[in-house]
Amino acid sequence: MDNSLYVGLSNQMVLKRQLDIVANNIANADTNGFKVESLITSMKPGAPAFTQGGPRPVKFVGEDGVARDFSQGGMRNTAATYDLAIEGQGFFKVTTASGQDRYTRDGHFRTDDQGHITTQSGETVADDGGGSVTIDPQLAGEVTISPDGIVSQGNLIVGKIGVYKFDNLSALEKVGDNEYQNASNQQATVTTDAKLHQGMLEGSNVNQIVQITKLIAVNRAYEQVTQMMSSQTDLSRTSVGRLGKATSS
Repeated sequence: MDNSLYVGLSNQMVLKRQLDIVANNIANADTNGFKVESLITSMKPGAPAFTQGGPRPVKFVGEDGVARDFSQGGMRNTAATYDLAIEGQGFFKVTTASGQDRYTRDGHFRTDDQGHITTQSGETVADDGGGSVTIDPQLAGEVTISPDGIVSQGNLIVGKIGVYKFDNLSALEKVGDNEYQNASNQQATVTTDAKLHQGMLEGSNVNQIVQITKLIAVNRAYEQVTQMMSSQTDLSRTSVGRLGKATSS
């Protein structure tokens, strides 16, 4: 196969991956706390497939990972008691059924049968010490959550929701369900800089117009590469045909 076809194929693979990411951004435009993603690409030198002439090494298109924009999303009012939105940097820490810690900006919480504040899927929301916050259904008084995370029932303080931060956000690895895990040796610490807003949820920071524009651009780029590869294949086929005729004559 011609070197140009290998280069085109590498470009197609990256463009397909980029298309998947942009489509995922658009699909999560209404997901609580979702952070927009983009593909990091670079030129990757490699050995040529066709060694007679041409540049060495051949420069292919490669993927270097996914970047996430952790900037603040817009907030909307829900008036729900256990809905919380973070203003500033940081994450809620939740504990899965298997005991693993996860981090999320999605503050759409509830209480379980034991009164623990949990995610909608039942993962326990951590307090500022890594434990849980429990609401007593027998205790009179409205549940309020202050901007610094203090949870009260009437005049009684029952706990404090923790907001955790990482000095380097590259420590976070996406694991699904709008959650991240710590993929490094870095330790999350409780931050006092962020504020919580009770009865509100942070929306996605996806700009749909920007993402749809990118979707169109990626589709066009893919079509252009496909046309280039088709033209190169036709040119090679024509050259081989003419060479065969010249040899037979």
